[in-house]
Amino acid sequence: MSSSRLRRLGAVAVTAVMAYASLAVPGAQGAAARGGGEAAGARCLDVSAAVTVEGRRLERAVPREILDRSGFDRARPAFVRELCRARSLPAAQRAVDRHAKALWRTAVDRARDPRGGDDRPLYWARLSLDTALRQWRPGFAVSERERDGLLARLERSSRGQDSVAFPRGKKVKRILVTGFDPFTLDRDIRIGNPSGAAALALDGTTVRTKSGPARIETVVFPVRWRDFAEGTVERTLLPHFAPGPRRIDMFTTVSQGRPGRFDVERFNGAWRGGFADNENAESTGTVPIPDGVPSPRPQPQWTVTSLPYGALAGSETGRFPVLDNTEVTEIPAGGTEPVVRKDGPTPGSQAREGGGGDYLSNEIAYRATLLRDALGLDVPGGHLHTPVLEFGEGNTDEITDPDFERNRRDITAQTRALVTRAAESS
Repeated sequence: MSSSRLRRLGAVAVTAVMAYASLAVPGAQGAAARGGGEAAGARCLDVSAAVTVEGRRLERAVPREILDRSGFDRARPAFVRELCRARSLPAAQRAVDRHAKALWRTAVDRARDPRGGDDRPLYWARLSLDTALRQWRPGFAVSERERDGLLARLERSSRGQDSVAFPRGKKVKRILVTGFDPFTLDRDIRIGNPSGAAALALDGTTVRTKSGPARIETVVFPVRWRDFAEGTVERTLLPHFAPGPRRIDMFTTVSQGRPGRFDVERFNGAWRGGFADNENAESTGTVPIPDGVPSPRPQPQWTVTSLPYGALAGSETGRFPVLDNTEVTEIPAGGTEPVVRKDGPTPGSQAREGGGGDYLSNEIAYRATLLRDALGLDVPGGHLHTPVLEFGEGNTDEITDPDFERNRRDITAQTRALVTRAAESS
């Protein structure tokens, strides 16, 4: 993409961000505006069109309340109005780009407010735009492939995946941090993901380390097996792992882990355990590496963190303890049954669980460190598990409470402190 086109997109994205960000917390007024605003442009929507499993959850009361309280309820009607005015595919692409970038920028800006940091509005607002795009019936021909391309643009830009902007040179360290969407929403639809909240709060920030400044850029990934199989992690990371003046100096994949503790996961395994994702899809087997992605051959069963786990474990970085987790589950060489090992895998074993388990937390760590090794990227990198983001005792139906807000703030602050400590120790 040309620099002039990037500047144009940046300018219109700022305009859209300001429109969203000025909405504060509209409450019931926001709900009314959402309905009225969309009605004016909904002539181009077929509301009977099929949407995703994730999109169908928008019909529940909790997502609507989260959107209304945050002001993100107005993202969809603003998007629909512009989409309905589009008279060509390029015009639709520009609309998608503007509003997707606005979602990410607004969420990041709000996360820097001491009262902000909530990742849930971004997740539900993205799905509201995704649903509108699937229901869109323009006055010109759009193929299934072209619509898929628009959906992909929405995904990338609203997750910050195409807005990573590291400075050049050796005077500043470049650190890439990743987070995840909320998940297990059919168990409790109110939940957020502290890794996503931390990613929003850290994006574009500079931390001061003993060895100089470090710039942090972040992205968020979906909790969907298919996206990982199709290479979303590698596509996003590869430009920043490859040689060049903006090559990263450190990376940390982050996800929600166990209650009451942080874990630095020492080993990552090449195995999917099948747990249902946000689409209620399951996947079991060896982690699939897409064609064309740099990867060691044969595919290894295990990768190892290069984060300075010794400096992180036990560090006084916040209220939660930090552990160096070396436990894995393997099938030993010549064996047939899984065995839990407290001190890491044995030679020739087959992976069944890394330190981060056998879900997408383990898989993103495996993919990122595998790409590191394939490219010969000699930098600290690995996975950090945060504590579970918990509601206050007795809260079974409210979307927030003082304990929930405090827990999110504390997890975010300690994530920042651990990333800074890792940068200082490397």
